[in-house]
Amino acid sequence: MNKRFARNSIFGLVAMSSVLLCGVPVSQAQGMTQQQAQEMLQEMKGIRQALDKLSALPVPGQAAPPPDDKVNMTFQSGGFSMGNANAPLVMVEYTDLQCPFCQQFHNTTFAQVKANYIDTGKIRFVSRDFPLDFHENARPAAVAGRCAGEQGKYWEMRHVMIVNADKLKSDNLISYATNVKLDVPKFTACLNSGKYMQDIDKNIAEGTAAGVSGTPSFVIGTLDNDKLQGVRLVGAMPYAQVEAKIEEMLAQRKN
Repeated sequence: MNKRFARNSIFGLVAMSSVLLCGVPVSQAQGMTQQQAQEMLQEMKGIRQALDKLSALPVPGQAAPPPDDKVNMTFQSGGFSMGNANAPLVMVEYTDLQCPFCQQFHNTTFAQVKANYIDTGKIRFVSRDFPLDFHENARPAAVAGRCAGEQGKYWEMRHVMIVNADKLKSDNLISYATNVKLDVPKFTACLNSGKYMQDIDKNIAEGTAAGVSGTPSFVIGTLDNDKLQGVRLVGAMPYAQVEAKIEEMLAQRKN
């Protein structure tokens, strides 16, 4: 991984962690069980350890300033999406399936976004893989999602993996494939082939170009051919915050 990108990724995650938990007792963090909060604290410790290791590494040149939250990006075709293909807004999530913050967003906010905006035709939701290097199971899980997609079960597999973000070793992935009724031998062959590594790297490159440095991160905007123009949001945001931004952007579309 590029040293500067790695360092920026970790700083982004530390900042996200502070937003989620700073000043809030673990037992009182909104929407989290004690176990989930403890898992997030362990994640923060891991991030800090990785940051300590990187602090000794030389980075050529001066660090680039943090990118603006406004985004004008080239949008890759293909991938996995849900909702109306002609919806007025596109919402892209860059996710790491092992990330507890992605799990938190999925468990507390995503269902409401889906019910109120995706299912009603106001948003096309797109999932992009952004596995972080210090999550050893994130990239295999990203491949597993795509292998499930070959059998029309991407979203089912994605859901099971995010809900079980701390249990993504290879044996678990096979078990989840069985649970969502995949052809397991076919799935296993796909998983072992590594055939989707380049596609995952393309997702990472797209996210990096959009200023993504931690997960979950989102780009919400309007799509014109292959150009997506909008804003970048970062972190396991509560539904009210996501709703406010979506409503603001929908209102702009009407004007």
